Amino acid sequence: MPDSWTKAQLSRAFREAGLSENDVVLVHSSLRALGPVSGGADAVIDALLETVGTRGTVAVPTHTFAVVTPRQPVFHQRHTPANVGTLPNVFRSRPEAERSLHPTHSIAAIGARAEDLVEGHERDTTPCSADGPYRRLVDWGGKVLIIGVGLECCTLFHGCEEWSGMPWAVKRRPIRLYSITADGHEIPVTMHQHSINTWDQYPRLEPDLKEIGALRIGRIGECPLRLLDARRAADWLVARLQRDPSIILPDRVPQ
Repeated sequence: MPDSWTKAQLSRAFREAGLSENDVVLVHSSLRALGPVSGGADAVIDALLETVGTRGTVAVPTHTFAVVTPRQPVFHQRHTPANVGTLPNVFRSRPEAERSLHPTHSIAAIGARAEDLVEGHERDTTPCSADGPYRRLVDWGGKVLIIGVGLECCTLFHGCEEWSGMPWAVKRRPIRLYSITADGHEIPVTMHQHSINTWDQYPRLEPDLKEIGALRIGRIGECPLRLLDARRAADWLVARLQRDPSIILPDRVPQ
């Protein structure tokens, strides 16, 4: 293992894991798990963009659910930091990045379809609606790349809970939040949050996702790279949840 990974080594590992030119990919990441990188987060971002090419698109979650709350209900497109790691904050700060206006579950994107991916996200009244970027990723045949962490971070699966009509997916009582555009325009947003946290159950899905060909696992050194076919994974999970919701419910569900 080298003292630090280079952009070329990262690109090679991403391609070997199954990421291809022209792909639309949403990337979850742990830089700590990846280890030292020559050039830091920017080199990882450059390697991703190089892998998908000029016709591809790279997106990252820039979620702010930990800081935008009923007590502090304001999200600023330019200034509110993401609470999901280092790479998303470096990514969203790039001048070419397009960041959506969802107050708690925004994404940022760079590439050929970036504007189309993030457009209208502030109109979503739930974290992952059937009209938003996470569903577009599925409809466009996109991918989810997970660097150094497990399926517990996969926001796409929250979308599957909503799209399959799971009763816990959204609270009935809404909250009022506000999104501020980069140029200072205020947009009121009525939000229904998720009522049960199921993210820690998502790793249980891994064997089935591998079996149906929706999940490939690669590596760079000791760091795992999980690549999901978004459409295949979502189609399977939505249908499975409608048959048996217990597959991602914790053993004890809060009342």
